[in-house]
Amino acid sequence: MKKLFLLAMMVVSIQLIAQRTVIHCGNLIDGKSNDVQTQMTVIVEKNVISKIEKGFTKPGSSDKLVDLSKKTVMPGLIDLHVHLEGETNKDQALQRFTLNKADVAFRSTVHARKTLMAGFTTVRDLGGSGVNTSLRNAINQGLVVGPRIFSVGKSIGTTGGHADPTNGYREDLMGDPGPKEGVINSPEEARQAVRQRYKDGSDLIKITATGGVLSLAKDGSGPQFTLDELKAIVETAKDYGMHTAAHAHGTEGMKRAVLAGITTIEHGTMMTEEVMDLMKEKGTYYVPTISAGKFVAEKAKEPGYYHPLVTPKALAIGPQIQETFGKAFKRGVKIAFGTDAGVFPHGENGKEFGYMVEAGMPAMEAIKSATVVAAEVIGMSDKIGTLEAGKLADIVATDENPLRNIKTMEKVSFVMKEGVVYLQ
Repeated sequence: MKKLFLLAMMVVSIQLIAQRTVIHCGNLIDGKSNDVQTQMTVIVEKNVISKIEKGFTKPGSSDKLVDLSKKTVMPGLIDLHVHLEGETNKDQALQRFTLNKADVAFRSTVHARKTLMAGFTTVRDLGGSGVNTSLRNAINQGLVVGPRIFSVGKSIGTTGGHADPTNGYREDLMGDPGPKEGVINSPEEARQAVRQRYKDGSDLIKITATGGVLSLAKDGSGPQFTLDELKAIVETAKDYGMHTAAHAHGTEGMKRAVLAGITTIEHGTMMTEEVMDLMKEKGTYYVPTISAGKFVAEKAKEPGYYHPLVTPKALAIGPQIQETFGKAFKRGVKIAFGTDAGVFPHGENGKEFGYMVEAGMPAMEAIKSATVVAAEVIGMSDKIGTLEAGKLADIVATDENPLRNIKTMEKVSFVMKEGVVYLQ
């Protein structure tokens, strides 16, 4: 009996030793420094980085060696604005009536895999039907392959606002959605809607502070919440330990959201210098989503791609985002990476880096916006966002040095999430 016990303990010990992965990195961007380190080794034990050493450490006999000696290695990327439940197509308005939740769920698993394979090991899903929260749970349980998801579940809007799920419906189908469906019209209903999101399992709160481009409503920029409603949302979210994100194109809605204490402004198309300075004062982050702006502006030129209510908004708003981003960066607004993937095809998230660099942001700052800065936003700085001992082993690599060719970020060649290799 004693011999069997000792033998079992030996097997367990061997298994534990064999869980070490030694990664040889030609270049290393750790997310902390602005310098690129050369010929480094990252050692992973189970799902955590245990050591980072100078030079190429010789692996032990039971170690797994991953040779990235000709690649640039960096922390797993974070996209703070995606919609994994759907993807752009000319039949999107019709699909609201033809797809069942099960259809949406199966499609979301494909979008999630594409996102992870593009190097994004963590995302915020900023609005869906609630399938996004179930997708998060399935990934966490190991049933589905995808990034770590922070889900808002259903966004919160006002009656007829950008997040009203019945916009464009026939009158007899429209009904009167309320806080449970994410539609509010008073501070009291605002609090109820936040609490419902908490009950539904959401990680954070997303509101639509102004009109939007793709909703079937005429206005794409006007304010859609009162300041009292916004304050009620932010205060209640804080009570429940959740941060907040605000879709906002127009200036007044943006200003009200910042004054109310919102964590992030999404899109920010018509952001003025006054709003930029207010964001700096309040510590508000800007998530620009340039990719979405460029995509909708281009697709709006294609006859019939968008609903007639959407096309003029896409043509007017889409082209402005990159210029606004450039001004906000130069003025010192805190920038966090986000793309609005789903508005454009999933897996193409990496194009955002190139657009940011085009607008004047140095490549290293763009990478940091998708690593260390994005981790700050979601309160995960102690676990992800940088490569250092004790943090989760979320690691990606590119074939080229992105400081020399930022387009290499569009196609990563290695993806590890929590110590598991998904792409090599």
